[in-house]
Amino acid sequence: SAAARARRCDANAEITILEKGPAVSFANCGLPYHLGGEIEEREKLLVATPELFWARFRIRVRTGHEVTSIAPQAKTVTGRTADGEEFKLPYDKLMLSLGSEPLMPDFAKVDAENVHQLWTLDDMDSILSYLKKRPCKKATVIGGGFVGLEVVEQLHRLGINVTLLERNPQVLKPVDRELARMIENAMLAEGVKLHLGVSAESLLINNSRATAIKLASGESLATDLVIVGIGVRARTQIAEAAGFEVGPTGGLVVNEHFQTSDPNIYAVGDMVEYHRGVLDKKQRIPLAGPANRAGRIAGQHAATGAAPPAAKVQGTSIVRVFDLGAGVTGLNEQTLKQNEIPFRSATVQAAHHASYFPGAKPLTVKIHYCPNTRKLLGGQAVGKAGVDKRVDVLATLLHFGGTIDDLAGIDLAYAPPFGSAKDILHMAAFVAQNDLANAPKLTPPDAELADLQVVDVRTAAELEKLPLPGAIHIPIDELSERFDQLDASLPTVTVCHSGKRAHVAACWLSGKGFENIVNLNGGMSIRSLTGEP
Repeated sequence: SAAARARRCDANAEITILEKGPAVSFANCGLPYHLGGEIEEREKLLVATPELFWARFRIRVRTGHEVTSIAPQAKTVTGRTADGEEFKLPYDKLMLSLGSEPLMPDFAKVDAENVHQLWTLDDMDSILSYLKKRPCKKATVIGGGFVGLEVVEQLHRLGINVTLLERNPQVLKPVDRELARMIENAMLAEGVKLHLGVSAESLLINNSRATAIKLASGESLATDLVIVGIGVRARTQIAEAAGFEVGPTGGLVVNEHFQTSDPNIYAVGDMVEYHRGVLDKKQRIPLAGPANRAGRIAGQHAATGAAPPAAKVQGTSIVRVFDLGAGVTGLNEQTLKQNEIPFRSATVQAAHHASYFPGAKPLTVKIHYCPNTRKLLGGQAVGKAGVDKRVDVLATLLHFGGTIDDLAGIDLAYAPPFGSAKDILHMAAFVAQNDLANAPKLTPPDAELADLQVVDVRTAAELEKLPLPGAIHIPIDELSERFDQLDASLPTVTVCHSGKRAHVAACWLSGKGFENIVNLNGGMSIRSLTGEP
């Protein structure tokens, strides 16, 4: 991205790309999907070739060239080729885009032909080669992040029985617990075995193959294939050796144009820290979107001396796991708490487009917002359709520092096949407005209800499927006739399946003199995902 942008800005510059590996500009985000056969042709992953760079841009690409050191004073880089020959090249402007590398736990650093990571084309080719040589019935994926879940899905697509190990108590750490549980349930429904909150300790090796994984609990899991995806670290070693600063989250420190402390040396992509929106701190955010935008800005600045400053990054991410999508932008509940940022949350459920139009799919949206400024702090969505659209709108709102009132009034496209006249994002904003206006206030889905007067307005059939012990059952359509059976002096919480009918109930009771009343955020459908009865 940097090289191509620099060329578009300066037709006369001499531009050279040095790459350690055999390929440049390959779609590593597509690797899991070729592994599972969803992307059939390997060549589709090669976005641009050295030949294309030269023919179209007159940019020299030297693959098999590993840079091993930088001499800022002499303005040269040195290194070695794949054949072992040393080289030294001068520069006027230097762009570092060394990316990141996958973490490999010590127990997985073994000589075993069926223990892999999935980060490069070579990694993918090795896995596919092994699967052709040895049919695989059981596979274990270690790491329940975005890439790990994509690999789980694609191995399952190949007919392999998949087990997922994740040391955290949930998959997808950026997503709040109850929404992550939706993804976990979808995986369980497909037959994936989940081991959450457990750590792998060692591998049992037999004839150069891992045959089992021993857990810290002492349990052993038989396996035919192990793929490790527990996270990445920035490749900053060369820059550090040259004297450049690494920030607290492990990425290289750069300014708004991605210059290091040496104005002639730039760094972009996974190896740098970005300005994290809402949090207002520098943070390593290894995502393709910010990396590509960084390359464009740095390439223009290196070629011309001027470029727009980098925008704040919201950490917007999305993943597909079987028939569900999960997306997140901004800050999640854990990060807000860790940074002592005051927040409130609203969770709503609705169809992704007009419910009466064929094909409507269930969608859940959760937003976090500041009770003082009313600004949006983060948002998440999980559903079978429409997730990307909602997360992108929330990311846009975060970019401009928008509030829940902005979200409530935003003008979104509507026709029955695409959305609803009152979109689920509008509904989330309305719920948040009601919460801050105490009309009624929301209580968290995992709140302790033992000391409250709990009014459950669901139907009897709903109660049988998902009971709430200790609640007073008055169906919503009977509340206007039976509300006098309740004690208006007691603190009260209204409950239904999703929170919608409970809101109506709370408004009715408030109008009848109930002064201390709250609505269970997200209703019993969300509470059931928190582990609370």
